[in-house]
Amino acid sequence: MGRNMGISVWQLLIILAIVLVLFGAKRMRGLGSDLGSAIKGFKQALRDDSGTGEETGAASHEAVTRDTADAPR
Repeated sequence: MGRNMGISVWQLLIILAIVLVLFGAKRMRGLGSDLGSAIKGFKQALRDDSGTGEETGAASHEAVTRDTADAPR
């Protein structure tokens, strides 16, 4: 009744061992490298986008303002 219902370190190690047996170490290594490169690309895209975010926002605001000013009433 007073047991902790969380997952212990031993249970995580057993799950990891089962996953390694099912998928193999080579496939898990490839999956890890793919995940790492995806995260790296995502961070790079965030860095690239953060520098141009203000310019893009200002340009789009200017375009919307110009379009609404030219619209017939």
